[in-house]
Amino acid sequence: MTEEQAGLVDNGLIFGFQLDGNGGGVELEWEKIAVQTGGNQVEWLHFDFTNENVRKWLRDKSGINSLVVDALLHEDSRPRIFEQADGLLVTLRGVNTNPGADAEDMVSIRLWVQADRIISTRRRQLLSVVGIQQALCEGHGPRSSEALLFMLVKSLGERIEYVVEGLDESIEQLEVDIETGQQKGYETGFSNLRRQSARIRRYLAPQRDALERLSRLDTPLLSIKVREQIHEEANKITRYLEDLDLVRERAMVAQEELLARMANEQNSRMYVLSLVAAIFLPLSFLTGLMGMNVAGLPGTEDPKAFAMLVMLMLGAALGIVGLFKWQKWL
Repeated sequence: MTEEQAGLVDNGLIFGFQLDGNGGGVELEWEKIAVQTGGNQVEWLHFDFTNENVRKWLRDKSGINSLVVDALLHEDSRPRIFEQADGLLVTLRGVNTNPGADAEDMVSIRLWVQADRIISTRRRQLLSVVGIQQALCEGHGPRSSEALLFMLVKSLGERIEYVVEGLDESIEQLEVDIETGQQKGYETGFSNLRRQSARIRRYLAPQRDALERLSRLDTPLLSIKVREQIHEEANKITRYLEDLDLVRERAMVAQEELLARMANEQNSRMYVLSLVAAIFLPLSFLTGLMGMNVAGLPGTEDPKAFAMLVMLMLGAALGIVGLFKWQKWL
């Protein structure tokens, strides 16, 4: 079930839940959304920020600071953490695992996290969010706002790990193809790997820094245990960054090795052609000289002249080959 299938995309609310504290939740419709929640129950409202209805509601009726609203509605964003007295603004990026999409075309999600409410906005579907939505529907989802935030961070990390492992397997396959001689060209494979690694790394580095800062925040919204878990996720992203750097370096080394092999093969072919040309050049000279249609050529009347010329040419060829062997060119 996708976000669009579950949500009211015509008014911008993709889906809404009121968490029951036991891993499940009650789905909310647009008409039931309140500015503030009561009691200990947490609301999670997930919006498409490109919808004008959502933009107007966030600015006029959500009760959120205008600075935070601007961040939730910003078209382009990078991973960061912004702390305010009444909540946390968290902007994260996830790999694009939507069908038919490029993984390196990372999707952003913006969250305003409070003790009793989480508002998240996005432009494109993020499957990590879909997974949490399904977990709530099945009764084993997050039980609090901090649990929801950590589950999202962990899910994003798992999908990033899957993509990084895929890049690692791809470079390993290319290396095997080079060793076995199956890789003939370099225009596509290596360039794609290096481009994908660079584009994913562009957002992972600030995301690692953002999670590190989030794990160090002294805020009542996050317990010590959750902060430690987020710190561990930041360490995992550091490993993914190292793996991406290694993939890029291996792609460069493998590409250089392939280019060197291709250059050696071309040099070998040119060497053979040069030897053939060197052998046949004097023979071509003889055939051209003796084939001139002018008076006075020797042997024109002698029936043995052709055989003598062939023997002369054969001797010249053998002499040239012998010279090459003596010079160790063969």
